[in-house]
Amino acid sequence: MLTAVVGINWGDEGKGRMVDLLSKEYDIICRYQGGNNAGHTVVNEKGKFILNLLPSGILRENTVNVMGNGMVIDIEHLCGEIERLREKGVRITPDNLKISDKAFICMPYHKQQDILEEERLAEKKYGSTRRGIAPVYGDKYMKKGIRMGDLLCLDTLEGKIADILEWKNLTLRGYGQKFSLKDIMQWINEFGKPLIPFITDTTKFLTDAVNGNKNILFEAQLGALRDIDFGIYPFTTSSQTLAAYAPIGAGIPGVKLDHVIGIMKAYSSCVGEGPFTAEFFGEEAEKLREAGGEYGAATGRPRRVGAFDIPASRYGVKMQGADEIALTKLDVLSYMDKIPVCVAYEIDGVRCDSFPTGDRLLKAKPVFEYLDGFKTDISKCRTPGDLPEAALKYIRFIEEAVGCPIKYVSVGPGRDDYIEM
Repeated sequence: MLTAVVGINWGDEGKGRMVDLLSKEYDIICRYQGGNNAGHTVVNEKGKFILNLLPSGILRENTVNVMGNGMVIDIEHLCGEIERLREKGVRITPDNLKISDKAFICMPYHKQQDILEEERLAEKKYGSTRRGIAPVYGDKYMKKGIRMGDLLCLDTLEGKIADILEWKNLTLRGYGQKFSLKDIMQWINEFGKPLIPFITDTTKFLTDAVNGNKNILFEAQLGALRDIDFGIYPFTTSSQTLAAYAPIGAGIPGVKLDHVIGIMKAYSSCVGEGPFTAEFFGEEAEKLREAGGEYGAATGRPRRVGAFDIPASRYGVKMQGADEIALTKLDVLSYMDKIPVCVAYEIDGVRCDSFPTGDRLLKAKPVFEYLDGFKTDISKCRTPGDLPEAALKYIRFIEEAVGCPIKYVSVGPGRDDYIEM
């Protein structure tokens, strides 16, 4: 079974929590895109974990975890993440973590470029996490990147970096910035060498796994609306967040997925800039943000929050090709007397039921409908019959509106705090 777990909306939907839950049925968990610009939060019997780069299956003893060629890896951050997990008793060895030799390294100058550009843009900024993601993906496509496999040939790596630094310093000169080869090589040696045992040909590993009928779970970062091609460009990430890219970003482009599980919250949230039609403001936003603990797992930034957005979610389901849905954080809505749902947009005075792209989206205004709240703690519910009727009606309303069956509903942050519908 080859399954992708992907975000339906702007990211932060709870993918890590669902991967942690589902990983018990899989042999291999593979991250296939993105870097440490987002985080997956997992709560289990060992505690609370925030994973930025490592696949969420790393918290299970019986899984092998793969960081695919579609990722960009800040090796300093990864070394720190591994160390923090080891301190909590998580086993991380070359047997259960394998890093693609074709994944690109996010270098210190990428982070500096990211910071400088966001500051230059000022009020027009894209809402970058300032972790170098766009610059490193840009260098990848300009054929000026350094890959994890280059760490296996340290004798030739210095020459490659010297050539790139000459070009980078020309770019940074206008900002009064300059990186020295000595400092970069010191960084490479300090954080690259410890990772060498994990670097491998993951294409061969995964191909052998597919031929051996292993179950593989592909873990995405962010959501459909942040995809570089099909998201709310330019307020997107710099990689492909869609399920269709999973085999490519993992390293086995010739295989086909069997199953796509889309993750979406019972309301809307996002980190960063860009159009967010169903957004709440003021006290209404603060209540929902506090109830849901809506602060970025990677950055700590307060997330923007709002009502469940049907046009955006229906579009996300279609882009991801989801065949079933996991609805997260339903319990958060228990304080509401009436639950608002954005059922359509109004653009230039005309109702729009589909998700628009380009500048039309910037003009969209929400059209709300209100459903009865369930006004009770549902965190102990474990079967559909345990849920109050109003909560069941809310689930069915969303299910019908987005055109995809809801199979899982989470009612709390813990591994077992969920209902299978």
